[in-house]
Amino acid sequence: MRVLVVYAHPLETSYLSAVHARVVETLRARGREVDDLDLYKEEFDPVLSPEQMRNYVDVRKNACEVRAYVDRLRAADALVLVFPVWFDGLPAIMQGYFQRVFLPGVATIIDENGLFHRNLANLKRLAAVCAYGEIRADVAKKRDPPRRFVRGNIGALIEPSGQFEYLAIYGMDFSTAPRRAAFLRRVTRAFNAW
Repeated sequence: MRVLVVYAHPLETSYLSAVHARVVETLRARGREVDDLDLYKEEFDPVLSPEQMRNYVDVRKNACEVRAYVDRLRAADALVLVFPVWFDGLPAIMQGYFQRVFLPGVATIIDENGLFHRNLANLKRLAAVCAYGEIRADVAKKRDPPRRFVRGNIGALIEPSGQFEYLAIYGMDFSTAPRRAAFLRRVTRAFNAW
């Protein structure tokens, strides 16, 4: 199984950096081929250019600027997203990744009636691993926008029978070392099952 891990955090010293490292090392220890895409380290440009916007639905041209990222996505059997939740959403760089790479002809196909249909049947598994500053009860009051985005927008594009996992640590603003260690063990168990 080839797993594309897409990671978005600017600080190598963050707790999420340790989580990201654990995901990658656990998958590799299980014999999985890991394509580790660190959006900040690779200096991914999240800005949709005027040219890409003009060509957005033209499947012959729309991926020209991001071809290497499209190829990595198409080569994967599974996708793992590792990110912090900021302002009730994903980091801008990860949102830009979806907007620039999950294009018509890549993540979707457009039929003769102009309707969009899923096109990432190569992805049999999808997981998100994330950290929230807020406690779970407060996030639940808002219906957890990041979880809904990942499940409803990205999950809707993968193989229909594909598996979905969402591993989140809530209340990072008040987190203790034992709680963070417990979450790392949870991450390890989850990816040991892959």
